[in-house]
Amino acid sequence: MSKADQLAERTFLFGVRALKFVRTLPRDPAATELARQLGRAGPGVGANFRSARRGRSRAEFIARLAVAFDEADESQYWSSMAQATDLAAGAEIEWLIAESRELRSILSAAVATA
Repeated sequence: MSKADQLAERTFLFGVRALKFVRTLPRDPAATELARQLGRAGPGVGANFRSARRGRSRAEFIARLAVAFDEADESQYWSSMAQATDLAAGAEIEWLIAESRELRSILSAAVATA
């Protein structure tokens, strides 16, 4: 399996876990908004990485990688917000924060070298 395939799998699983996580949040206005934001950004990392791999040009490839980076950054923000506001605690939110940080670093390096 290539590194690109491994990253595609990793970003897909991140999106899955983000969606599963948002289903565990309480049903109140703040949590609902946070869930909506993270529920879009989490799977967006993998969707945009997948789109980048199908890019028709180098410029399109770089642009989609940059969007995947933005989604990872946003996922880290919303995950950290969930933790900071005590909407979530424990191993899963810690994993989401750490994984979004790592994906952000990987995608940032990919954009810089592309």
